[in-house]
Amino acid sequence: MSGGEEGGSESGEKIRSAKENLSLILPSLSTTTLLGNQEIYSQISRLLRQPNSGAGDNNLCRWLYDTFQSGVSELQLLVLSFVPIIAGVYLSRVAERKPQAGFEAVLLALYGHQTSSRAGQPVSVTLPDLSQGSVYHESKSPNKNNSSSTVAVVSPALEPHGTVRSTRRARIVGVALELFFAKIPHMPASSKIHFCEFCKIWAGQDGDMYMNFEEDVSGKELELKEKEKEKEKGEGRVPLPWELLQPVLRILGHCLLGTNHNDCELFGAASEACRCLFARSMHDVNPQAILPMRSLLRLSKPLLTNHLLPDPTDLPFSSVISL
Repeated sequence: MSGGEEGGSESGEKIRSAKENLSLILPSLSTTTLLGNQEIYSQISRLLRQPNSGAGDNNLCRWLYDTFQSGVSELQLLVLSFVPIIAGVYLSRVAERKPQAGFEAVLLALYGHQTSSRAGQPVSVTLPDLSQGSVYHESKSPNKNNSSSTVAVVSPALEPHGTVRSTRRARIVGVALELFFAKIPHMPASSKIHFCEFCKIWAGQDGDMYMNFEEDVSGKELELKEKEKEKEKGEGRVPLPWELLQPVLRILGHCLLGTNHNDCELFGAASEACRCLFARSMHDVNPQAILPMRSLLRLSKPLLTNHLLPDPTDLPFSSVISL
């Protein structure tokens, strides 16, 4: 047997084993496919929201952990589709001080995978120096002041962690969201919608006052601030440091401007999440978050208008056949 056939046989065996183990948790499981199955996603999502879902002896958390550690890409994508719910429920329950060893084990597995694949190194990008001519630019007098390119760190270096402490929590969850974003084209729309819903909970702010944020509302500024205080939500509100907020912004940007931005439900959920997070950044006076959140709101406004307007290329629908 060749190496490819042996690897395929091993992957098939792991997938069959994952199905058998999942059938013990979901007795009504009657499907041959796991990835992209909305029925399975709905059932697992419902279980992850149960009051005792994150406990250390939770069978579903153990299944998610073992399934991701299998190394089979199809199974890993399936686990990644539940990252928004796992992260959302986990962070929302931190204030309750309940043990969530099951959720933490899954998050640490994702964090460990990223640490190993990146060898702990940071992810950086080189920003071009616009003062220098490109290779396609002809210049008779080359610039003598050659300045070095700017290197921006997208994701800092990763250190191996075996436990989740309060000082590491945001970083570990943020890395899990980075991994989710890396595979986001393969994620179902329902997973992205759940992520947007949890963003609104994490923000703890009502963003309705920024529905038309570009209009001049200076005359009603005090009234709007009072309205914001009245609508402020404390339940589920979590700290949003930059290491957690940065991957959140990337995911919301995909939901607004990605390949499936024509999904009205997803686009609406992402727009509302952006407004809530913008209200939170304004409330916290966080300049690092205000600028990108406002940029997302400005980009989404013309798209929102297009969603509300009828498409002139659509053919009129009628049940009457005209000859």
